[in-house]
Amino acid sequence: MTTDVIKTLKSVTPFNSLTLEVLNELIPKLKIKVYFPGDYVFKQGEPSQRCLFIISHGSAEITVTNEKGIEAVVGFRQQLDFFGETVVLTNLTYPASVRAKEQMACFLLARKDLEHLINNHSDFAGFFSQILSERMRVLYEEIVTEQSFEAYSSIDTPLFSKRVSEIMSTPVLTCHPSQSVKAAVDMMFKKNISSLVIADDNLKPLGMITEKGLLKSIMTGNITSIEDYTTGDIMEQTLVTISPKSFFNQALLAVIKHQVKYLIVVDREKLVGIVTLMDLVKARNTGTLLITSEIDNKDSLDELVVIGQQINSMLYALVAEKAAVTAIMEIMTELHDRLTRKVIEICEKEMITRGRGKPPVEYAWIHMGSAGRREMTLRTDQDNAIVYANPDEQQAQNVAAYFHELAAGIVNGLAKCGFAKCKGGVMASNQLWCQSLNGWQETVHEWMKKGVPENVRALTIFLDFRYIYGSSALVSKLQNIVKTIDPASDTTVIVSHLLTQDDIKFKVPLNLLGGFVTDKHGPHRGEINLKNAAAIHIVNCIRVYAVKYGISFTSTFDRIRILNEQKIIPPDDAELVSAAYETLMMFRIRENVKKFKQGHQPDNYVNPHRLSKREQALLKDAFTAVTRLQKLTSNRFSIYWLSYLGQ
Repeated sequence: MTTDVIKTLKSVTPFNSLTLEVLNELIPKLKIKVYFPGDYVFKQGEPSQRCLFIISHGSAEITVTNEKGIEAVVGFRQQLDFFGETVVLTNLTYPASVRAKEQMACFLLARKDLEHLINNHSDFAGFFSQILSERMRVLYEEIVTEQSFEAYSSIDTPLFSKRVSEIMSTPVLTCHPSQSVKAAVDMMFKKNISSLVIADDNLKPLGMITEKGLLKSIMTGNITSIEDYTTGDIMEQTLVTISPKSFFNQALLAVIKHQVKYLIVVDREKLVGIVTLMDLVKARNTGTLLITSEIDNKDSLDELVVIGQQINSMLYALVAEKAAVTAIMEIMTELHDRLTRKVIEICEKEMITRGRGKPPVEYAWIHMGSAGRREMTLRTDQDNAIVYANPDEQQAQNVAAYFHELAAGIVNGLAKCGFAKCKGGVMASNQLWCQSLNGWQETVHEWMKKGVPENVRALTIFLDFRYIYGSSALVSKLQNIVKTIDPASDTTVIVSHLLTQDDIKFKVPLNLLGGFVTDKHGPHRGEINLKNAAAIHIVNCIRVYAVKYGISFTSTFDRIRILNEQKIIPPDDAELVSAAYETLMMFRIRENVKKFKQGHQPDNYVNPHRLSKREQALLKDAFTAVTRLQKLTSNRFSIYWLSYLGQ
């Protein structure tokens, strides 16, 4: 009997990927059920029986009943096929009926036993990638919908689910570019508005005039008489447009990123509305949207210190309003970027005040780590660097000294604003992370050639760098240095191997029985570090792919998207990994915000046994996806003779 069952399972994908030992352990857990011709295994709309059906012999019909009650056969399942997989992992109702076409015997594999196989065997799990990702999305939405914070419990409709069309002002008062400035001013005065959109006969927006812009033109002498100029002569032509179908968070991000007070809402090049800064402020019923202008108005580091707490308040609101993880990270990163730029500007002025003058050559400030990947939430440890233009040989020492002094001031300023100094010294104040363009080229090539552990670690940090301030052209040249490394070269192949091996030696915190593996001792006994134990493995593995295939994006989500579009990672696996990363980030944000509000230090730890059963299931699915990705990465990039030599 056992031999026959094993023979059957060995003929069924993906059970044929399991070892004989695993199959022998599985057999006692299987149930056998016989169905006679015409018997329904389950019917459309019925709740899940929480098991997978594997046909040992016989066959079945898949039927669907329409709204009129007419049942139609839409498919068949034969011997060695299985069915019920779309429901067993999701707890949804059956989307179709299954009826025995002839006498049929099935092995029934319970959900818990199927989950155990998925959690512990990545090749087996790969077959269920799409189903797992769908389950994670369903559980994720349920959990996010239910979670709330007391301070924002009065929110009825999550603001971040609103479209721009729901908050924009319409219709918009416009004038033609041929109209005189005087006519436009009269219109603004009568309607008591501070701005006017300039549009053509087809309502295509061309520009805008504002009270502030008019006053500036008059004060600078650009306008001598408002009767002698048309609105087309003086309008501000740079407009930030947005679709009415865009979500609130996209409007919010556009205002913060472009530092504008108006968003022009356009549908098929036609003006349909306008969103002002005050519209967004009123919609949120909070003043946190004014953070950007407050940052710009500060002139000292002491004044900037209080801004950090205001940015934290924005995070609380984003979480409470159930904003998507990607929206939270984009907005928080943009705010932290703006704060960083202001710190740099203040430090540059201080250098001038101390008699050190302006920067002797062009330079750029770059971020790495989560900041480089645009994945910031609460303020984290600094990971930054400086690249400056190649100086004349006789000036090299003085230029290096200048930027070392400037970097030290910036790093200290950021620390004062709540960005802790990096314990590993990955900061521009460290000479290694403050170099000329030529110096960086030599350093990167050295890291690539010599795969010693410290070089591998440095590469994993450096490869996420992103422009923040200064000369963007220098950062482009730095990116080109990385891009010019041949993906097919022996050096790149070996580096990809080393980066892979550096990650896959760490396993996700699930034991062989599918239970959580937590810290055994210390202050975090019974807890799991979601960053170090899981999320970082997705970041690391996806980075390996990015290096190998020359992907310049630094965001993990963007990298996954490009890898999927270029068919480097299968669509189901890409969706699975993306869902897993979003899940892990959601848990990290939620737990860290809770701790911060309670006066504790955010540390990425969570006690899995205090989570609900649904949350535990979601977390296990995310861990399973991490294991799957590690397996895919190892199979693609590991060089086994190198692994052998390294032992």
